[in-house]
Amino acid sequence: MTAIPVAPPENRWATPKRVSLVPLVALIFFSVSGGAYGIEPLFSTSGPGMGILLILVAPLIYSVPHALVCAELGTAIPVEGGYYHWVKRGLGRFWAFQQGLLQWVCSFVDMALYPVMFTSYLSSLISAVAPGQHVFFEFHLYKADIQVDLNWVICVGVILLFTLLNLMGAGWVGDSSVAFAIICLTPMLVLTAVGLYQLVTEGTNPVSSMTAEQGQSTWNAFGAGLFIVMWNYSGWDSVSTVAGEMENPRKHLPRALFWSVLLIVAGYLLPSLASLAVGAGGENGWKSWKDGSLPDIAGGLAGPWLQYVVTIGGLFASVAMFSALLASYSRLPSSLSHDGYLPRWVSKESKRYKMPIASIIGSSVVYALFCFSSFQSLVIYDVFLTNIGILLEVAALIALRIREPHLERPYKIPGGWWSIALIATCLLGVSAWAAIQQYSEEGTKAVVYCLIVVGASLLLYPLLAARKAARTSAAADRATANGRDAEAGDGRVAEAGDGAYGLSGRAADSAHTDKAVSGTGADSVEA
Repeated sequence: MTAIPVAPPENRWATPKRVSLVPLVALIFFSVSGGAYGIEPLFSTSGPGMGILLILVAPLIYSVPHALVCAELGTAIPVEGGYYHWVKRGLGRFWAFQQGLLQWVCSFVDMALYPVMFTSYLSSLISAVAPGQHVFFEFHLYKADIQVDLNWVICVGVILLFTLLNLMGAGWVGDSSVAFAIICLTPMLVLTAVGLYQLVTEGTNPVSSMTAEQGQSTWNAFGAGLFIVMWNYSGWDSVSTVAGEMENPRKHLPRALFWSVLLIVAGYLLPSLASLAVGAGGENGWKSWKDGSLPDIAGGLAGPWLQYVVTIGGLFASVAMFSALLASYSRLPSSLSHDGYLPRWVSKESKRYKMPIASIIGSSVVYALFCFSSFQSLVIYDVFLTNIGILLEVAALIALRIREPHLERPYKIPGGWWSIALIATCLLGVSAWAAIQQYSEEGTKAVVYCLIVVGASLLLYPLLAARKAARTSAAADRATANGRDAEAGDGRVAEAGDGAYGLSGRAADSAHTDKAVSGTGADSVEA
């Protein structure tokens, strides 16, 4: 009697949870903004009138141009690794390596800021968790004094919790981001209602003063404020690195970027206008605003109850930003590993959720180390590296328009070359101004840090590329010696090969593949 074959039981985790449209909007929201937290120094630096103007103008000269670049490239090449593969296809392997490595290194300090911001808000509620209050032990490392205290332990706890969430996949991170967005935006809505009511009933003009000081020039106010607001409007490309885990990225990504721009602008504009009801002087007046002032502003508007509510919103905003950006940055070492520059185990995926375990956990360990206050000053190289990445994406867009005019682009920036020229001019101008402003504030220290990181990346590429070529050649020789075709092999050659969009070597049921872009040949990501 012939046995009837029985199909194996269905594995509900074989296809990881995908990111749908609304969670995608939430992911972009937290990758870029997280709400009005952090916008406060804009007003004490540039004044209320210029601050409101910059909130409205900056998206036009910085956010929208970058979002348009991300929409075109993200729909043309919607794969895991996002902007790394955009640059790879447009400019070649060398520049793609620089893009991937520099943005990942940039994340070391940037990501450490969010757990620190969480403990900062928490310490306003529980003073015992403030830095240095409960020190467990100290040690000296090179020129830095490292202090392990309760504050750092809480930072590590936050990182651990959201690392576990990320190991379940971007779909779960996106769904949690929707819940976090509701929690974070509710206090902002209450703050906006209270503040605008006071402005109307008291007849106060929130923008009675254009600049921060009477003698401050309009140009000085605009330039100093642009540097601040630019930082609060950056990160539109972040979500592209999880495109392989999105539902229909070619359809949803442009829509999500559009709604995110509107949500983020409103999220800055309305609470800022309402907060100006506190006036210029006094303990909570806009002349004294700095990072983290928003809860005190809320307290000045409506009392301690609103201060607590806004503080809790800040707690959730900080962890939501960490979670969303961890999903983004952790795909970079995985992509570098798939292309053969990092060891294969870096991109090894979990059987249950199909997530790159080592890439996610390794990134989180680095971020935990950078939570020590001794390393937080390194954030000064962030501006340079972030804008280098943006300009490489613009260059890749231009290169692909020239070299591959027939590449399928579900979303194409309207206006032809005139629009692209305007976008490039805006992004280049803002990036140059940000670099000048960073130099004027930090001096040569910021430039030196940036040169060290970029120099190390430039030196690493030929070394890792030579190692990759040697491994590929050795694998091909072994395959030939075994009487097999070197190109088919057993998948070991493909690890460093040039499959569709550079994603060869991944399992067919991987979370990081997409049927829409599984072709080969003309669609290869290689230059």
